[in-house]
Amino acid sequence: MCESSLRAVGWARSLPVSSGVKAAREWARGHLESLGWTESAPETVDAVLLTVSELVTNAHVHAHSAAQLVLTWDNRCLHVSVHDSSADLPAPRSPSTERTSGRGMFLVDALADEWEARPCTDGKTVTACFRPSGESAG
Repeated sequence: MCESSLRAVGWARSLPVSSGVKAAREWARGHLESLGWTESAPETVDAVLLTVSELVTNAHVHAHSAAQLVLTWDNRCLHVSVHDSSADLPAPRSPSTERTSGRGMFLVDALADEWEARPCTDGKTVTACFRPSGESAG
């Protein structure tokens, strides 16, 4: 295999609006454990799980949509992607004492190494990238 070849492992799960965000976190935690991150990069695990919570919540609450959650590890970055049926792209908003919600993307922006939102013909996909801090992660 040549050096430019990309090898990745990934997992996907559909989460209907009726499912809880807790199910998404537990599912993601299981896959992070399989990568060894709960031992080698626990801070990154916490950041990933909070991001999963925020992105799935956004899909359910703001898009009124099922969330398709995909985790992909390419030995450099864990891509956490959530697709929903709304075409409205998210943007981080500064925290406010006037609002009781609206901090999700602000948190994702603070936690992820990078993130992006892309429109699709049937909605949008938000992807956050995490690079583990531990040397032996992945």
